[in-house]
Amino acid sequence: MDPELAMTSSSSKKDSWKTVLLLAYQSLGVVYGDLSISPLYVFKSTFAEDITHSETNEEIFGVLSFVFWTLTLIPLFKYVFIVLRADDNGEGGTFALYSLICRHANVSLLPNKQVVDEELSTYILECPTETKNGSRVKTWLEKHKNLHTALLAVVMLGTCMVIGDGVLTPAISVFSAVSGLELSMSKDHREYAVVPITCFILVCLFALQHYGTHRVGFLFAPVVLAWLLCLSALGLYNIVHWNPRVYEALSPYYMFKFLKKTKKNGWMSLGGILLCITGSEAMFADLGHFSYTAIQIAFTSLVYPALILAYMGQAAYLSKHHKIYSTYQIGFYVSVPESVRWPVLVIAILASVVGSQAIISGTFSIINQSLSLGCFPRVKVIHTSDKIHGQIYIPEINWMLMVLCIAVAVGFRDTKHMGNASGLAVISVMLVTTCLTSLVMILCWHKPPLLALSFLLFFGSFEALYFSASLIKFREGAWLPILLALILMTVMFVWHYATIKKHEFDLHNKVSLDWLLALGESLGIARVPGIGLVYTDLISGVPANFSRFVTNLPAFHRILVFVCIKSVPVPFVPPAERYLLGRVGPPSHRSYRCIVRYGYRDVHQDVDSFESELLASLTEFIRLDAELGTHRSSGSSECLLTVVGRHTIDNINDIIEPVGVREGKRVRFAALEDERARDELEELNVARESGTAFILGHSHVRAKPESSVMKKLAIDVGYNFLKRNCRGADVVLRVPPASLLEVGMVYVL
Repeated sequence: MDPELAMTSSSSKKDSWKTVLLLAYQSLGVVYGDLSISPLYVFKSTFAEDITHSETNEEIFGVLSFVFWTLTLIPLFKYVFIVLRADDNGEGGTFALYSLICRHANVSLLPNKQVVDEELSTYILECPTETKNGSRVKTWLEKHKNLHTALLAVVMLGTCMVIGDGVLTPAISVFSAVSGLELSMSKDHREYAVVPITCFILVCLFALQHYGTHRVGFLFAPVVLAWLLCLSALGLYNIVHWNPRVYEALSPYYMFKFLKKTKKNGWMSLGGILLCITGSEAMFADLGHFSYTAIQIAFTSLVYPALILAYMGQAAYLSKHHKIYSTYQIGFYVSVPESVRWPVLVIAILASVVGSQAIISGTFSIINQSLSLGCFPRVKVIHTSDKIHGQIYIPEINWMLMVLCIAVAVGFRDTKHMGNASGLAVISVMLVTTCLTSLVMILCWHKPPLLALSFLLFFGSFEALYFSASLIKFREGAWLPILLALILMTVMFVWHYATIKKHEFDLHNKVSLDWLLALGESLGIARVPGIGLVYTDLISGVPANFSRFVTNLPAFHRILVFVCIKSVPVPFVPPAERYLLGRVGPPSHRSYRCIVRYGYRDVHQDVDSFESELLASLTEFIRLDAELGTHRSSGSSECLLTVVGRHTIDNINDIIEPVGVREGKRVRFAALEDERARDELEELNVARESGTAFILGHSHVRAKPESSVMKKLAIDVGYNFLKRNCRGADVVLRVPPASLLEVGMVYVL
């Protein structure tokens, strides 16, 4: 082997490992903040009511055994070794699983599907040998349309529970951290200190969200690292000092012994034990920010051992202190030596803020993904960082979360009720992930259905046990995530249903191309200077709102572009592949179609960059069209769309002849010989100087008179209420008011 090549290879491997270790370190602050603070409230929630700490230590050792095996089976085996492999171009989470399923089976309810979308570089389809039984499952799923809706409903349920977790996690995390003050106060003063301080920290946390996390994000990893080292040190101290033989409780025998003694009450207490895996879903949801190897290294080498030591240390301390329950509730801080209690309290509060920040950011992200599916009312999404992709802020959601978090802290005032509520939300998301992953195994990985069923039954039954224990606490706090999920599911279903029906209405009422081409001075229609961007949900044809526009105002712009912004089932669309451009009619008509494609994790551009990129892409399309000599004189050209991106080439021979779809690449303007193209580009520049108008439909929706009562309630009451109280399309698209032209449209669905 060449020595120089060997040195280069060794250097690249070293750099690669440095990068992986750096990512593993950074993942501590983003991924593991929520999971690392669970020792603050697990034992306190578990022993809140159902079971008591006795002299025999059977309860405390049984709980420790349950905690150990739950942490081992769910975060370690399920997530680290299996679920993290079900990534979508490196992205994870509920929508990543749904996206993978939709790409491998025709089960998506998204409108405007095109074959050209499958040519996206991020539209990856693995093609191992498909099993016969796997093919049957795929056919069965595709055949029954009701299953498509059921699958989307499962995804929505997971989304709603993540949002519910965004309400509950900050409240219980900060409250549990601040509750360490109880040990330094009299019983009469605790209530007047812990709750107000918790509310103050929550207000500060949400008030700072609009600045984004990139300004203070570099502090997150050191805080969580310090907290994990603190947990490890406290755990080791308590094990060595109080009960070195506590490791025996890791045996599964103690779980059966615990359930045999406590019976029904022990089963009900599992709702508190499952809080030890709060935040495990973040390993998968935040996969796109890091890498599989980095998250795996961070968890197995630091997070998992630190958490096990922390729980063993608490159990060791409590196994020698049986009368503590009469003075204080069993909790984390009673096992902390008094000499270091205040420093630990400060680190705990900081760690709880970091953990809360992670779930709040995750809530913003999943709502943005819901918007891409047309399953959530329009909200304003703000990109808080120009350098870091995916960091967003949603003002309406932020303030709603703040109000609900404070309401939870003030209303419940104890870890028991908050834990019951949080536990149900957490385990529901995990059940959804288990169900979707089993489908991914069959449809995407082409594993035998029996293997996927084994995965579903093994982990699903374990999670179902915890789910039942949480559900039984309905009156003691578990009602809250159910209520939130019911409200959110109703909102999402109503919005999605009306959106799909509106699209069907547009399809049935679109205008023929011949009608557009017939418009001219003979009919009293004038072409005015400037560029008109007509926004529509259609990928073909002329939308009905444009015909209404011309009817009421007999004029339209010299350059006309029908713009369709659509979502595709991929996490992101590369900028070079975002724009699909084609002509509407002959070149002399100066009408074009532009389809702008976004993935479910993409953040839409602001109007200035969008307008400039669209016009630059249009310029490039005209140049490419002239070079390839593909002008059309009839309406058939609308079927031919060109992918126009940011490629730059020097050799015109690199351009490939199109077949249905053309890959656009930049060419030198000096090479253009077509005089018509020169005229077309000159007209485009003149129109740009005259200004751009944004033509949007302003819709009023009502149900048909013969519709059912449920449909009338959904459309006339539900959808119209949401529409009046959410952001308008012009705000979401960031259209300047001076350039906005709205066309009234009545939709009878």
